[in-house]
Amino acid sequence: MTYSRLIAGTMTWGSWGKQYTTKDMISLMHHCLENSITTFDHADIYGGYTTEADFGNAFAESGIKREDIQLISKCGIQYTSDNRRNSVKHYDYSKDYIIWSAETSLKHLKTDYLDLFLLHRPSPLMQPDEIFEAIDTLKQQGKIKNFGVSNFTPSQIELVSNVVDISVNQIEFSLTQHSAMHNGSLDQMLLKNITPMAWSPLGSVFKEDNEQTRRIHKQLGELMDVYNATEDQLLLAWILKHPAKIHPVIGTTNKNRIADAKKAKKIELTLEDWFKILIASQGNKVP
Repeated sequence: MTYSRLIAGTMTWGSWGKQYTTKDMISLMHHCLENSITTFDHADIYGGYTTEADFGNAFAESGIKREDIQLISKCGIQYTSDNRRNSVKHYDYSKDYIIWSAETSLKHLKTDYLDLFLLHRPSPLMQPDEIFEAIDTLKQQGKIKNFGVSNFTPSQIELVSNVVDISVNQIEFSLTQHSAMHNGSLDQMLLKNITPMAWSPLGSVFKEDNEQTRRIHKQLGELMDVYNATEDQLLLAWILKHPAKIHPVIGTTNKNRIADAKKAKKIELTLEDWFKILIASQGNKVP
């Protein structure tokens, strides 16, 4: 598996956010590639089931070679949308639905294969054997290269990985949401050689003003000159230092911030500075 260390999250590229035109998307794709971001993270539900098709139309006109990028998509959430006849949000991991979802994403993204296909969220009704049959069919047909999950707990990974290999678990992880370091998730991924991907990697640092975020800003402010870095670069560097080799999925569409994010890969926090940042988030020293 080869994914860029930083991954471009596309959730807000379409109608759920910036409502970019085809020209805008093409420009952003090229900017990502210029900054060593070659992996693009999708889900069928983004934009109420419209963003994949918008991205696919842009990709078809972009001149970008398929082998130069990696495409990720997710399935399973049946969302209430004008584009689906769902009366309630729920999950569907039946064999036929998984295969249909993958094939629909391929059509929308205008590609013959997905580099990675994820189950978006765990369902209490998922049946591992049925998931295996769907994924095995898709792999044999060359429609997906790798399979993974998203937002799964260690026990849920054990349940599914008992019958089908899981290569990735995409979880929420940041300085302000780092429970995966304590609930066994990252330990399990290290043990089983599962690649962690982190959505919302900046957490609530720039979204909320409270005691925790003020402590974090103060600590980051003291380190900015030391590392010649911005706060968001330090937050990404903090994640990148973890031995599980986490791949942050950055949701920004701001080209300057994308270029800045690339620089985070070169920041090597000292051991003590990494813990200073963690302690700022927790509000107390480690046990």
